[in-house]
Amino acid sequence: MPEGPELHLASNYISATCRGLVFSGKVEKSQVSKNPEVLFESDAYQILATSRGKEVKLTLTPVKKETQEPMDLVFRFGMSGSFKLVPEAELPKHAHLRFYTKESPRRALCFVDVRRFGRWEAHGTWQPERGPCVMLEYQKFRENVLKNLSDKAFDKPICEALLNQKFFNGIGNYLRAEILYRLKIPPFEKARMVLEALQHQEQSSDLTLSKKVKLKQEHPDLLELCHTVPMEVIHLGGKGYDPESSAESTAFEEWLQCYCVPGMKSLRDTNGRTIWFQVGTQTVKREAKGSNSQVGPEEAKKPARKKRGGPTPAAEESNTESQARKPNIRARRKVSASPDSPKPNTPAATRKRQASAQKSPGETPPLAPGSQYEQWL
Repeated sequence: MPEGPELHLASNYISATCRGLVFSGKVEKSQVSKNPEVLFESDAYQILATSRGKEVKLTLTPVKKETQEPMDLVFRFGMSGSFKLVPEAELPKHAHLRFYTKESPRRALCFVDVRRFGRWEAHGTWQPERGPCVMLEYQKFRENVLKNLSDKAFDKPICEALLNQKFFNGIGNYLRAEILYRLKIPPFEKARMVLEALQHQEQSSDLTLSKKVKLKQEHPDLLELCHTVPMEVIHLGGKGYDPESSAESTAFEEWLQCYCVPGMKSLRDTNGRTIWFQVGTQTVKREAKGSNSQVGPEEAKKPARKKRGGPTPAAEESNTESQARKPNIRARRKVSASPDSPKPNTPAATRKRQASAQKSPGETPPLAPGSQYEQWL
């Protein structure tokens, strides 16, 4: 699925290839696409593209401004969207929106979408519910996250919170894996616990500005990596993550350290999305006494066995959570002794009471062999 870097690279590609080109006529939509018609027509217009997170905006500007007003088209790429400039005689099979040049022979700028999950919106604007772009609006993005840590979105595991475009606009599946891997953060650690330390760090005034800059360069935090890791993909050039083009994806595949890399482990989160991580990642303990930082079985489940004819990636989105484990009532049920009958004073019972008395009230018992938590240790 295209993520922030891919959409930014797409906007750069459009602006570069369409620079100096004049387009003409109607904007043509394929018959199979369920997206709306683009009611724009001009004898001569130009196209400029910009990006923000997981959105790309095309601005169609007539050369003669008095003939028609400019139009903004906002695209969201879905699972497989991309743009290509091709000769009219070589239109891609899945070109669902086409802008034709005025030159002869004509060329077409095509929005290509094999799986047809992509969307466009005529006279569109950036979606207001999306947060600042992690790449182009870093400072606003950082402030938006740290001032909203009380939001229920941060009750979820960090791997799921990173896909919330309200706060992490531009981060997707491969980026979250790479970011968490570099910091050795367990994917199912509670998001708020991971980010609260950054909030305290922002409020600290013990360090000078130069020391803070040096610290960030040598030890970047999670929010900084949400900016720098996507920028690394942009600097690779090409199209970034493009599974359909093996020739252009070589540099990207060599850049990956965790996502789909042999030796890494993968599980599905509660939204059905696959998260890749390093086996043996150490959990971060809470500072609060007697609390447990690891996510319980309801949030970090062991992967289910694969079944034949399993759900498609699209169907996985609707597969949220399985049922929580029922408590073992039988194990808790004990036969009470009569109030008048004295408690047995056997040596075994005495040792058991002494061991129980030595435990502190907030102490968490050790993990039993085979526990579901054991996979994160």
